[in-house]
Amino acid sequence: MPASRPAPADPTAGAVAEVVAALRARILDGALAPGDRLVERVLVDEFDCARHTARMALRTLQDEGLVSVERNRGAAVAALDVERLRGLFEVRAALELESAHRMLERHDGRVAAPVHAAVARLDAVCAARRPAWRRVVEAHEGVHEALVHAGESRRIAEAYARLSGEIRLFVIALRPLWTPATMAQHHRELLDALEDDGPAALRRHLREGEGSVRAALTADG
Repeated sequence: MPASRPAPADPTAGAVAEVVAALRARILDGALAPGDRLVERVLVDEFDCARHTARMALRTLQDEGLVSVERNRGAAVAALDVERLRGLFEVRAALELESAHRMLERHDGRVAAPVHAAVARLDAVCAARRPAWRRVVEAHEGVHEALVHAGESRRIAEAYARLSGEIRLFVIALRPLWTPATMAQHHRELLDALEDDGPAALRRHLREGEGSVRAALTADG
């Protein structure tokens, strides 16, 4: 019986990935702002791609939570409003505080080494001269993912992963409000405070970030 041949690669997959990567970088860096329209025909012209490719790229970014698509209105960069922000932080607090409690319980009241390493990476990114904000977004994500994984609960980690897009939107919203140095300091302080005050320190940390963005959203509204 002849060996089965692998299925041929989808010729459009590379083109879709290219468009997704370019648009994701622009969104995370703030070059595309919340609410900016993403028109398929414009993407087709810019990236010299098929309309199907542009549509699939937008759907991928929608699945990531970075783009919203509305019937008869098309696609736009996703945005947080006050209600969505509140809901996000209610779930974040539930998952992250439980993870912090589990981590400290398993490590004799100490912050796990992977969390220290993730904060060090964030510190390095923020110390660079004019760091791309997408690097800050990614490093911030790494810190909080490390904290959640340190709790050693697969179900909590799976639930937390589903918040990724909204958390990225939150950090994008911080860009005009916090400098990279502020971001780094906020997380360095969290390390010491977690060992001194436990999960209550993480609750304060989350409230401070949420409060900064909420104040800006309220002022804009």
